[in-house]
Amino acid sequence: MAQSTTYLSKTYSGNGNRNKGTISVWCKFADTDASADSTIFGAGNISNDSDCTFLCINPNGFGGTTTRKISFIIRIGGATVYKAESNALLRDVNGWYNIVVRWDTTLGTPNCDIYLNGEEVSYSSNTWSSLSQNTNTYIGSSAHPHYIGRGAYCDAMKNNYYEGSMSHFHYCDGYYYDASSFGSTDSTTGEWKINTSPSVSYGTNGFWFFKDDNALTDHSSNSNSYSLTAGTLTKTEDCPSNVFATLNPLHTTGITGNYFLSNGNLKQTVGNNDGHRQTGFTLHPKGLKGYFEVKCTVDPNFHLGLQNAASKLGQTNYYTLASPNYYYMQSSNPVKISYANGGSSATHIADYFSQISVGDIIGCAFDFTGTNKNVWFHKNGTYGNNGSGVGNPATGAYPAMTSTQLTADEYEFIVSPNTGSGDGQLDFNFGNGYFATTAVSSAGTNASNNGIFEYDVPAGYTALSTKGLNT
Repeated sequence: MAQSTTYLSKTYSGNGNRNKGTISVWCKFADTDASADSTIFGAGNISNDSDCTFLCINPNGFGGTTTRKISFIIRIGGATVYKAESNALLRDVNGWYNIVVRWDTTLGTPNCDIYLNGEEVSYSSNTWSSLSQNTNTYIGSSAHPHYIGRGAYCDAMKNNYYEGSMSHFHYCDGYYYDASSFGSTDSTTGEWKINTSPSVSYGTNGFWFFKDDNALTDHSSNSNSYSLTAGTLTKTEDCPSNVFATLNPLHTTGITGNYFLSNGNLKQTVGNNDGHRQTGFTLHPKGLKGYFEVKCTVDPNFHLGLQNAASKLGQTNYYTLASPNYYYMQSSNPVKISYANGGSSATHIADYFSQISVGDIIGCAFDFTGTNKNVWFHKNGTYGNNGSGVGNPATGAYPAMTSTQLTADEYEFIVSPNTGSGDGQLDFNFGNGYFATTAVSSAGTNASNNGIFEYDVPAGYTALSTKGLNT
């Protein structure tokens, strides 16, 4: 898993309240690496890690663990590390988490609380009570730079960039709020849901970022905008109230060597002779008439198709053709629709369209409603011919794969790059309107108003997202 190097920074002109504050942020994590820190927000000394305060996942090297726990840490003068650390492990790469942290050192016994999706966590450690009363944190300090997306001290040994997406990021300088200020429990589903307009105050150095956009604008009344110091901020339709599919790092045959995911798990990169590694999606197609796109950015040599999910359980062989009941589009010349059944060779079903080139965009429409299991592919907006006619998902005509072929109850999408003579890269657009960090050039029509795509979404189809699945 490659980490991002995108982050924001700001050095304040004056001190805020260095004793008390609240952070609330919604996070969708792309990284499952337990060996690297993932810092959400912090401030401190940039030349060493002796003076710092920060919120992170996996505080490796700061008296923490390497198991994806939430930690809020203060280190003073390079001496004792004081931290509040959750027992909860954050390993879900599909859903959004709401993390709320509040601290107050003006109390007779200084305190720090962490909330996860509305509930205060149980702690594997919480030593904030050992701080002296009125201890200054480094958050709010004008003498220390503040960072969103990395720690203050960041070098090759402390690779602590944040990997994933953020939404509705609040820092309330000098205020001590609990989680109920930023969300509530849905009375029907029991899920924790976002409060998009919380009644909170922000103090002197507080802010509210990523309200509905990727702008560097502070949506509080403070105008405490940060600067984009490195990398690219990419807007995402994926949000706490509508979760979009991504590639799934927990469902792959190995993110190792020169094979990795990045850009919020929407970019798949593979090095020479490191192909044939399958990666699934975080959302299942069952029950949906859906649509997504993939752009061939480097070496368009890959498989994209569906496999019987149940038959894959327990398999360790990453070679794609070894997957039982696997139907796929193979980017050969011409592009073929093929079938594999647990062997080393495949059965050719039909030539589908001409060879895929670098820069081409492949669209996939699928109907998995009721007993249907029909799939269509287009290249740059033109659907392929299955041997009987040109496909049309809006009418249901001439699918590349049909219910007759996809006979198992449970199928899942997988993608497998097949490079053998160079590097490869695929950029997926599940509806965010971007291929990696490049926006679609001219958005097509989408009657569902769910997702932004390069080409027209067929009538009656929508994005592979929780909103799409619940329509």
